[in-house]
Amino acid sequence: MKNSTKLLCLIALLFAGSHVMAQTDDQMKAWMAYSTPGEAQKMMSKSEGDWKAETTWWMDPSKEPQKSSGTAHNEMVMGGRYLTTRFKGDMMGMPFEGLGTIAYDNGKKIYISTWIDNMGTGLGYMEGKMGADRKSIELRGKMYEPTIGKDVMMREVHTFVDENHQKIEMYTTGNDKKEMKTMEINLSR
Repeated sequence: MKNSTKLLCLIALLFAGSHVMAQTDDQMKAWMAYSTPGEAQKMMSKSEGDWKAETTWWMDPSKEPQKSSGTAHNEMVMGGRYLTTRFKGDMMGMPFEGLGTIAYDNGKKIYISTWIDNMGTGLGYMEGKMGADRKSIELRGKMYEPTIGKDVMMREVHTFVDENHQKIEMYTTGNDKKEMKTMEINLSR
């Protein structure tokens, strides 16, 4: 009787152990799929390098836009998982610099963008998807607007014109619930 009880306990432990091992293997496969750069990251890597930026922005749609120029340095980091952008230029006669990150979340199947710059102390955050044309990414999110003292809805469209040209368009939805184009950046290398 004692030997049969020991045998049953051993069988139960082996079964439980194999179940835990199978679960661990599945978990490992899930982590590997989540953390391995794929086609989206490969597409983002095409933006690596140094770019010239021509920026147009609208403070008031009834007035002429303002223009400035700058440079952007794009680099894939963390083993090709994220695209970072370091932007330098001028805005309204003042030095301007910004730092952005674009990621493709393999689990959620979305693009995520963050932005910080020296014209504020907050962080912009947006999420979006690749367009059906496979040449643009549309992102939506919020950013604090100090002139009205609250977050405003933002929309950003990154268009990959060709290997050496990109366009970024930014739109803001104001208190009147109307969307207004606030900035366009044309990048070339």
